[in-house]
Amino acid sequence: MKILFLTRYDSKGASSRYRFLQYIPYLETAGFECIVSPLFDNKYLNKLYNCKQNTFVSIFVYMVRRLSVLVTTKKFDIVVLEKEVIPFAPAFLERLLNIINIPYVVDYDDAIFHQYDCHTNPIVRTILRKKIAVVMRNARLVIAGNNYIAKYAQQAGAKQVEIIPTVIDITKYSQIRESKKNDVFRIVWIGSPSTYQHVEAILPALAKISNSKLLLIGAGKRKFNESWIEVRSWSEVSEIKDIQSADVGIMPLPDTPWARGKCGFKLIQYMACGLPVVASPVGVNADIVEHGKNGFLASSTEDWVRFLTNLRNDKVLRTSMGSDGRKKVENNYCLQVTAPRLVELLYDG
Repeated sequence: MKILFLTRYDSKGASSRYRFLQYIPYLETAGFECIVSPLFDNKYLNKLYNCKQNTFVSIFVYMVRRLSVLVTTKKFDIVVLEKEVIPFAPAFLERLLNIINIPYVVDYDDAIFHQYDCHTNPIVRTILRKKIAVVMRNARLVIAGNNYIAKYAQQAGAKQVEIIPTVIDITKYSQIRESKKNDVFRIVWIGSPSTYQHVEAILPALAKISNSKLLLIGAGKRKFNESWIEVRSWSEVSEIKDIQSADVGIMPLPDTPWARGKCGFKLIQYMACGLPVVASPVGVNADIVEHGKNGFLASSTEDWVRFLTNLRNDKVLRTSMGSDGRKKVENNYCLQVTAPRLVELLYDG
């Protein structure tokens, strides 16, 4: 079976890398012929991560390239879309795939329907608020990263909806961490410049954790006067080692419609490294974090201070929670568990 993957990004885009690219070797071993065509390349992402604007001309070129790839869809048995064919365009291209009998599977790891139905521009809301529902309804299969997205797809009238969480390759993650040279309690957050605002909201709480250091990975080129905050650029080569250098991983989120559609991937990365976690009880976070077992759910500033202080003071607790988190990832949130399921779904499709 020949599959065309129309991903949003190339290898530097986390969503495309973890939802699609890491599965390619498994799919090829299972007999699929896989062709991957990203909408935006790594050059586009490099500018985005460095808080630089891509030009209108470059974006136009990306769109034209995507349209030229669509002309080749008849060569494939199935098309797998990441979210949509082209962002901020009506669903006419997805409808066209249906009309010319090109079956497609669509995958979501974010509640991007809220990008349209909650948009501040009333014109965008009016024209595109039902776009993702249409895309889902015309798909042969909708793969959702969590229950929140799956429920939306079901309400939209999707023919088949399956949940596959965003996962890691467990063979790349180790619980073994280098011995620290000092007793400073290290808190890690990993993300992107656009999601840094979530951790920024709890900086006052983190500042109250004495003898601690906050490591921000992928927050962009930010500078802080505070000596307890360290910023590192994200790198696929170093991200695991950077996480392993910490004592606890955090995932603060606001309780908003967009945040409820998040897949909790940061938590899975932390837990795969054997770290306890502290997270906001928003969306799938409350499913991944078993409060008091593999981490804590913090609803207030007082919660963040109390739980992080408890973990700072109790190394045995950190070790126990980290071990429980690792086991949960091994059983539920790794490629070795989800890859056979994806193979099955694509064959059935």
